[in-house]
Amino acid sequence: MKSFLAAVAARTAAPGGGAVAATTAASAAALVAMAARFSADEPLAATADELRADLLRLADADADAYTAYLAAKGEARKAALRAATEVPKDIAAVAGRVAELARGLVADGNPNLTGDARVAELLAHAAAEAATVLVEINTGSSTP
Repeated sequence: MKSFLAAVAARTAAPGGGAVAATTAASAAALVAMAARFSADEPLAATADELRADLLRLADADADAYTAYLAAKGEARKAALRAATEVPKDIAAVAGRVAELARGLVADGNPNLTGDARVAELLAHAAAEAATVLVEINTGSSTP
């Protein structure tokens, strides 16, 4: 965690907002897995573990895609932008799924872990929203 945050804080373009959104959602997925295990719902925990792994992969993919976009020239830059936009779309979708799972645990999970489930829901929702904003900015469809 320390090295990731140092990389984010460095004067480099990536990792940036997309990777941070993905790792935030991955943290939320870890909380969902924990709360599910305390709720004796191993299938839900396993799903959350899979989503966490997907999000960590997407964090790396986002940094790679954005770096490739910055290095691209001419027509290749348009294609690289399209590729760089797909990754945060995927982050938003997976983060949204994590938020849904967390919401279910808030309602039906172990009451001793309601706080953890609620934090997971809020973090995942924020990560999905952040990734969506990045897509909007990168495609020029965002208004200030």
